Amino acid sequence: MSKRKRHWLWNVLIVLTLVVCFFAFLAHYKNWHKIEEGELKVLSGIYYQKIPLTEIDSIKLVQKLPELERSNGFSWMVAEKGVFVDSISQTKVHFFVDDLAQQKIKVVHHDSLKLFINFKDSLQTLEFYNSLQQQISNFSAKAN
Repeated sequence: MSKRKRHWLWNVLIVLTLVVCFFAFLAHYKNWHKIEEGELKVLSGIYYQKIPLTEIDSIKLVQKLPELERSNGFSWMVAEKGVFVDSISQTKVHFFVDDLAQQKIKVVHHDSLKLFINFKDSLQTLEFYNSLQQQISNFSAKAN
């Protein structure tokens, strides 16, 4: 009996695939956010939104998400991320939801576009909501 030796190319390909999958998971496992230079920036994997604070019309906490058609994105366990389309108004809705069971922040911007965001930790979600509300009021006070 002769043992067949696996070609080194297959070993490299397997390791490379595992590394790419690990980095894809790392990029999507949480929402990365910051407010700087008058803009709200949210990133989760390949999904990215940059919204000027002057263009934010309203923010509020909501318990449930509306039922929308998925344009692209994914749902996994309690996470929902991607771009959805409102079938009534045909507008894009961006989801950056880490936990469907918790409250979400609904941001309406550019008159009718919506963004839903929350984090795994409910206290972090509330802290971000209060911070965003304060930043918007500070920014609008400077504009007046």
